[in-house]
Amino acid sequence: MPVTLDMNSLRQAIERRDANMLISLYADDAQLQVIDHRHPPSSPLILRGKQAISDFLTDLCSRDVTHHVIDEVIGRDRLSFNEACQYPTGEKVLSASVLDLQNGQIVRQTMIQAWDESKEG
Repeated sequence: MPVTLDMNSLRQAIERRDANMLISLYADDAQLQVIDHRHPPSSPLILRGKQAISDFLTDLCSRDVTHHVIDEVIGRDRLSFNEACQYPTGEKVLSASVLDLQNGQIVRQTMIQAWDESKEG
């Protein structure tokens, strides 16, 4: 049974690096678009479907990085937030996400991320 997204569940899943909980918040046909220095706006990384998103999130959550959700904005069918992250060696990552929601699940996410040059994210 799909889990219905609420900001507290999303925050906990991200900050605890709980890939399974994060994955449960996405619809089966969800799309995740990532824009960063390797995937510029003219050629973003686009992941379609829960399985492709699952692989991405599992990798992301397996890294030894602290995550803090900040600056969230919550609407009826959309939410956005920033995510401040840090590797144990001090390098930082900042991402901004906008999520479109339908029936309590993420159907589309756009993530823009930047990280310190000495550590690839």
